[in-house]
Amino acid sequence: MAMASRRLALSMHQGLRAQKAIRAIKPGSAVGLTRSLATPVSNGSTTESTTLSNGFTIASEYSPYAQTSTVGVWIDAGSRAETDKTNGTAHFLEHLAFKGTQKRSQSALELEIENMGGHLNAYTSRENTVYYAKAFNNDVPASVDILADILQNSKLEPSAIERERDVILREQEEVDKQVEEVVFDHLHATAFQGQPLGRTILGPRENIQSISRDDLTSYIKTNYTADRMVLVGSGGVPHAQLVELAEKYFSSMPNANPASQANAQARAIESRPDFVGSEVRIRDDTMPTANIAIAVEGVSWKDDDYFTALVTQAIVGNWDRAMGNSPYLGSKLSTFIHENRLANSFMSFSTSYSDTGLWGIYMVTDQVTRIDDLVHFTLREWSRLSYNVSEAEVERAKSQLKASILLSLDGTTSVAEDIGRQIITTGRRLAPEEVERVVGAIKAKDVMEFAKRRLWDRDIAISAVGQIEGLLDYQRVRNDMTRMMS
Repeated sequence: MAMASRRLALSMHQGLRAQKAIRAIKPGSAVGLTRSLATPVSNGSTTESTTLSNGFTIASEYSPYAQTSTVGVWIDAGSRAETDKTNGTAHFLEHLAFKGTQKRSQSALELEIENMGGHLNAYTSRENTVYYAKAFNNDVPASVDILADILQNSKLEPSAIERERDVILREQEEVDKQVEEVVFDHLHATAFQGQPLGRTILGPRENIQSISRDDLTSYIKTNYTADRMVLVGSGGVPHAQLVELAEKYFSSMPNANPASQANAQARAIESRPDFVGSEVRIRDDTMPTANIAIAVEGVSWKDDDYFTALVTQAIVGNWDRAMGNSPYLGSKLSTFIHENRLANSFMSFSTSYSDTGLWGIYMVTDQVTRIDDLVHFTLREWSRLSYNVSEAEVERAKSQLKASILLSLDGTTSVAEDIGRQIITTGRRLAPEEVERVVGAIKAKDVMEFAKRRLWDRDIAISAVGQIEGLLDYQRVRNDMTRMMS
């Protein structure tokens, strides 16, 4: 269960993720009008939100014809809330959540879920921890009971802690075999070096071996507070029912006291990460490819440029050799790389966090003697975005983004994901129709202004693994950030 959860959490950094794409825009921001959707994607559903007296929030979207529901608790705390010594604690807790509570043994918990035909899961990211259940509508009360129980009454038995150390270490070994995830972990580590956002989610091996029960209980006491939690429902569960369940199971949860809350807000302002122009290189000539990620400082979920960053990312595009030999591949970069056989694949990305982000590209190539050309022409394409973007390519990118957003909201779990992340971040959820209007209003001039401010002559972070001897030194690559097209 935890292994699958880890995959979900790590996949969030990849390119055009609609789960992220709907996440944030400042309430009250100007919205341009465009054509309406051909079909109402939400079928008239609206997101309702209620906050209990202790600060615990309930948010849901009710679909009267749905026979199943997804309910879950989104917590505004992940690996970023840890210290160097306790890095890995949030993920460790996720593993232990299903190992038994004060009133349910591990076997009883598993049997209860199986008997209702439900599905219980969790995942950890850098800024959030999520526990959720999928079940028939009649079993929603039992599902919320279970979620409340594992969040408030987990035993955290010493024997279970010791067993999970080995499980997490094996999971870490599996993650280390996946080159893309290694590259992105190193990208964070160099871009935000010496800062919480630069740490991995699993934590270093020595921490996994030394995290204590006191570390786990301290993390819960500090971060699992009512004001940092949202109970989310999607599907056939009415909002009023979910509020009643929250009152029953979560109303006694503690809220952060005002003093600690003020301190936390002050620390949050002070701790906005500094983006560090830097690089990390791990040369391994036994690997068949060079795997390179290059990024500038991106945008936060709440940034006014959030959707413009996604449209700009879509203009750069994604490409894989397996796509075949189509003469028209959409983005200019994909066509150029395809025609010149410079790479096996590339993936542009715009990864957002609460106060910063990473905007860039991940490239894989077995043409290890042509890495210089690959990087040069990629960054030259970035420079082009500052002064020569056509409305046609912007419209194509917008259509791709809107399709990605709408297609991702298929099913109660994906809708719950969307609600949870938006409410945790901004306190409200933008409906897909609103997002479509915001994206539809973006023009070529907006993309070029974004590129001038965020890409042109900006420091970069580089993470490279594999046969990378042909990657030029940092300053040579950095100089390409101001290169004009010939």
